[in-house]
Amino acid sequence: MKQRIITAIIAAALFIPFVIYGKVPFALLVLAMAIVGFYEILKMKGISIFSVPGFLGLITLILLVIPKDWSERVVELIGYSSNLMVVYGLMMLLLIYVVLVKNKITFDEVGFVLLGAFYVGLGFHYLIETRNVGLEYVVYCLLVVWTTDSGAYFVGRKLGKNKLWPEISPKKTIEGFIGGIVIAVIFAVGMQLIYPFANGYISLVFVTIFASIIGQMGDLVESAIKRHFDVKDSGNILPGHGGILDRFDSLLFVVPLLHFLHLFGN
Repeated sequence: MKQRIITAIIAAALFIPFVIYGKVPFALLVLAMAIVGFYEILKMKGISIFSVPGFLGLITLILLVIPKDWSERVVELIGYSSNLMVVYGLMMLLLIYVVLVKNKITFDEVGFVLLGAFYVGLGFHYLIETRNVGLEYVVYCLLVVWTTDSGAYFVGRKLGKNKLWPEISPKKTIEGFIGGIVIAVIFAVGMQLIYPFANGYISLVFVTIFASIIGQMGDLVESAIKRHFDVKDSGNILPGHGGILDRFDSLLFVVPLLHFLHLFGN
């Protein structure tokens, strides 16, 4: 526990200034985290990021993560009509590589590389885009994720009796799941009282409930992946906390949600 607290304080001290400043430094930091996260998910599958599939997947990831205006410049430089066409071209190269190496790299592995790039890449992309819209929305996302996680842990530890999904995450309980949602709503309303940023309290409560549920599902998705590959953590870059995916699994689901909901209609 002591190691977790020390790591959390140091990580927050390093991360928060980038979040506040935003712009290019924040985008580069998020890109770096996405690359580490992609490395972690490939490692679980036993695919080297320095292999041909790993490298092509990395290029795909970078194109998916970078801000929209950056990707538009890249597309202009290489003469394609859209970023999607570049990603499609990379997918074709991966499939051709399967043929060239006579299935030493399989279609399943290519699918894993591409899905991993989209899973990690788009989540971190929307983290950048959310910050570009406004600091308050990133703060809100982080608040929902952190309070849901903490609420689920403490409520589950105190009141938890019924297992939520023991095959995937044995320690999580239904009581903790609900408690995380309630705590997230309380803190979101508190944020609205201090700094009004949503259209109203009703929409804020509904969005927060949905975001809290989706965030916890993101956590379960990461748990399912780790259980499938029989690993405790996605990585060890954060002592006491595991890897980048271990810490950002919920956020990768929550930040796209705000965009799907058009940032509360603002």
